[in-house]
Amino acid sequence: MPTAIAVTSSDLVLPAHDRQTPPAVVQPLDSLESSLTGMYALIEQHGYVIALYPTSAPAAVVRRLHTVRSVLESDRIALLGLDLPPLGLALLAQQLRQLSVCDFSPGVLASSARLLAHYIYAGALLGSVSRLDRVPVSLKSHAKSWVPGAQFAVLANPRPQIVRVGHEELPGPEFGTRLLVAPGQLPADWLVTTLAPAWRVQGVATVNQPAESARWWGTGRLAEFAAGLYDVSVLYQLVTSVRREACHWCGLELIGDRCGFCAAPLAPAASRELPDTAGRAASPVRALPHGVT
Repeated sequence: MPTAIAVTSSDLVLPAHDRQTPPAVVQPLDSLESSLTGMYALIEQHGYVIALYPTSAPAAVVRRLHTVRSVLESDRIALLGLDLPPLGLALLAQQLRQLSVCDFSPGVLASSARLLAHYIYAGALLGSVSRLDRVPVSLKSHAKSWVPGAQFAVLANPRPQIVRVGHEELPGPEFGTRLLVAPGQLPADWLVTTLAPAWRVQGVATVNQPAESARWWGTGRLAEFAAGLYDVSVLYQLVTSVRREACHWCGLELIGDRCGFCAAPLAPAASRELPDTAGRAASPVRALPHGVT
């Protein structure tokens, strides 16, 4: 069975591209007991679980995820907090679902989340930026937000950017992407008729707006968007292009500079080349580092 991908709410589960893409699951659930039962079942069925949650998630949600992992005493649960807007996080979860059926080990799949997030262009069309606190807003933009009818195109990831619609262009990706649009109290017409052609996207899909979006963006007058890679072969090539290492703590494979499961940083190059003189067994000891639950 492929590694399970979990998100914190059902509205972060995007429709699958094809029949091969497995669904995501929701964790945590309404109670600690149900969360424990559900997570245990996932580990038994899939072997490993990668749980994504936004860094903006309520503290109670994050605390329950860590409690579940601690109570189960499992090193097969990766808890990944990501500073992405809700629709961007949903897109990342979809990409990991696509890759979960490939021949990647759980460690590589988990550590690839940070790599893939760098290639997601997530933002929103806003009617006001007066309460936006997750993207730097200049005093000038704050003043313009009081102009009747003013709208702003805001990019939160990978590089924060704010432009006033009709006056400036929003810089986009220089590679082929598919654009997801989630209309809300603002229609998505500008995103479809102006932004999509400017970014030369290879397709546009309309999805439901996550419930968390209004709180994340500081206003209900928005239409959210996210553009990213969608072809599984391109995603596969991107991940395989990065050198794989073995985590010096838990022994799982990883890419990048940090293990997705135990959160241990990649060991310095010099220490990775030294022979094991401590007499430790060749098989990896899979335990969480001190201070990580």
